[in-house]
Amino acid sequence: MINVRKSADRGLASLDWLHSHHSFSFADYHDPEQMGFGPLRVINEDQIQPGTGFGTHGHRDMEILSYVLEGELEHKDDIGNGSIIRPGEIQRMSAGTGIRHGESNPSIDVVNHFFQIWIIPAEVGIKPGYEQNKIPEGARHSKLCLIGSQDGRGASVTIHQDIELYSSILSPGDSVTHEISVGRGVWVQLASGIVELNRTPLVAGDGVSIVEEATVEIIASEKSEFLLFDVGI
Repeated sequence: MINVRKSADRGLASLDWLHSHHSFSFADYHDPEQMGFGPLRVINEDQIQPGTGFGTHGHRDMEILSYVLEGELEHKDDIGNGSIIRPGEIQRMSAGTGIRHGESNPSIDVVNHFFQIWIIPAEVGIKPGYEQNKIPEGARHSKLCLIGSQDGRGASVTIHQDIELYSSILSPGDSVTHEISVGRGVWVQLASGIVELNRTPLVAGDGVSIVEEATVEIIASEKSEFLLFDVGI
C-alpha cells in the first residue's frame, strides 16, 4: 500500500526569518491524521534567513537529526558541542535526559535549506549525545547510502531506535530498489527533482509511506535527491 503526502498538503510556518513545511503535526500545525510514521515523528523542511535561527531551547527524550541540502547550519549546545553542518553531512543529537541547544544560519547572505527530523527513541532517559558524520564522497550517487542506523555501522550516525536512514542522489534515468522486510515500512521524502516510486509520480516536497509491499523502486526523470526511512511499524 502506497500513500502519498503531497508537498502542498503539508503544514506551513512562514515567518520573517523561517520558512518551514511540516510533513507531520508540529508546533501550531496539528492534524490528527498526520502524527508521524512509526517512530518517525517529525520531518520539517526548513529554510532560515541569513544571520538568524532557532534560539537556545530545551528538549528531552528525542533523537533529532539535521540533513543540509543547501547552505550551512550552525549548531551549539550545553554539552560542549559547536559545529557547522554542510551538504554531504548528517548530524544526530540525542536529547535524552535533557539538552539545551540552538541552530542558526551563519551566512551573511545565503538562505539555507535543510531537513529537521525527529525520531522517538526506543528508550527514554539516555545520556544526551551528539554525532556528526561526513557522507563518503560519491556514496549517494545512483545508489542508496546508509547515513543513520541503530548500530551506527559504516559511516552512519547512531540512532537510538530500530530505524535505518538512507540518502540518494539520482541522475535522470537512474533507479534504486530497496527490499522491505515483513513487519517494516518505508517513508520516502523527496528533497528535489521528479521520480516515480513503484510507478507513482512524485515531485519535490512529496513524501510517501509504503507498507505491505515487498520492494520499493525509485526511478528519476531528472536529477533528484531523497531520504528513505526503513522503520519497524
